[in-house]
Amino acid sequence: MSKISVTTIAGLTSGGDANTVKIESGDTLQVESNATVGGTLTTTGTLTANGLSTLVGSTTHGTDAGDTRFNLNGPNQYRAVFKHAGNIAGQIGGGGADDLRFSNAAGATTMEIKDGHITMPTQPAFSATATTTNIPLTTQTTVTLSSPRFNVGSHLSGNTFTAPITGKYLFTYLFYFTQLDASHTTLDVHIKTSNKQYQQTWNPSAFMGSDSNFSVSGSQICDMDANDTTFFAVYVSGGGAQTDIHGDSQVSGCLLL
Repeated sequence: MSKISVTTIAGLTSGGDANTVKIESGDTLQVESNATVGGTLTTTGTLTANGLSTLVGSTTHGTDAGDTRFNLNGPNQYRAVFKHAGNIAGQIGGGGADDLRFSNAAGATTMEIKDGHITMPTQPAFSATATTTNIPLTTQTTVTLSSPRFNVGSHLSGNTFTAPITGKYLFTYLFYFTQLDASHTTLDVHIKTSNKQYQQTWNPSAFMGSDSNFSVSGSQICDMDANDTTFFAVYVSGGGAQTDIHGDSQVSGCLLL
């Protein structure tokens, strides 16, 4: 095959094909092994490349505000960068040879698939200690939360969790009641969301012969809209206001989907 050595190939300077170099339909532009394509390559159609791992630089598809950029920075460092109006909206890639990472505009990993395991380090989730002393009678009392073991996204503030986005959220509780009055005719635990209250009820007077300790647990998948809130509450009636929620009690919550 004959070779022609040139330093620049330029398009026409006038007419409908001005500043355009065409590869006709059915023809092939072949870049040989170890050749380098530098700068930015812009396409208005579909670009198919064999041996894509040898490319270094960036490929841009589309010219409107919501474009997609594929940056290939070397072995095992391939990224798809999604932009809107010139600002990076997210990225895919950038992990090791066997990793797939999804990142936000700031470059922080939001999801990673590694060796078949999926982690979502920014997924809203919390776990906190629950306590309440001398639960008052016939009053729905908010459970006091403190000492979070984790609070991803800081969506738990005080005793209240606020949903950052619309979705389905899982909430759980493990309450260890001490000095539970055997004369209580009602012991309720509530998961209270903006959309609905979820309740469990016991009658201690029906199964307790004397004051004692008692543990309960429960969970619920709740539908929440963005900025909806959730908190935990308890209610007792009958007997005296002496029942406590011990500091070994815990509540937790997370966004499922």
